[in-house]
Amino acid sequence: MSMTMTADTPAPAWRSRTLTALFVAVGMAATVGTALGFQYIGGYIPCKLCLEQRLPYYIGVPVMLLATVASALRFPAWIVRGLFAIGGGLMLWGLYLGVYHSGVEWSWWAGPTDCGAVEGGDTTRDILSQLNDVIPPSCDKAALRILGLSFAGWNAVASLFWAAIAFRGAAARD
Repeated sequence: MSMTMTADTPAPAWRSRTLTALFVAVGMAATVGTALGFQYIGGYIPCKLCLEQRLPYYIGVPVMLLATVASALRFPAWIVRGLFAIGGGLMLWGLYLGVYHSGVEWSWWAGPTDCGAVEGGDTTRDILSQLNDVIPPSCDKAALRILGLSFAGWNAVASLFWAAIAFRGAAARD
């Protein structure tokens, strides 16, 4: 019997886990990168809740990169599965934050009372002229809707997607 792999031979579990972890890490980075692009290129100033929705990604990307490295180095499967579960849990947190913010935008429930501009302005200009240029964002107003969903709504969709893949990776067996 030949020991060579053919196209019909399934890839080893560690290779599949490595690629899945890398896919989730890159996807999470692209998701938060899109938000940053809308902010820095598109000029959309994030509100307090928008910034909070980025936290699961800021934590999750390094966790999933760690899962990628751990899988590629063939650490015990329970470690890689645990990192997938952490990544999935972070994305469930992101889902919660996206749904909460969407509900605030749709007036289903009240948002935080302190939601206003959170970024500092350009200190080289006087404050009065800055007030005319920058309108502080409000958590209860969607800055933009695409196909009926706000940024928060799309974050909920993306978080659910990444959570499902991460939990699938956590549940995968050798």
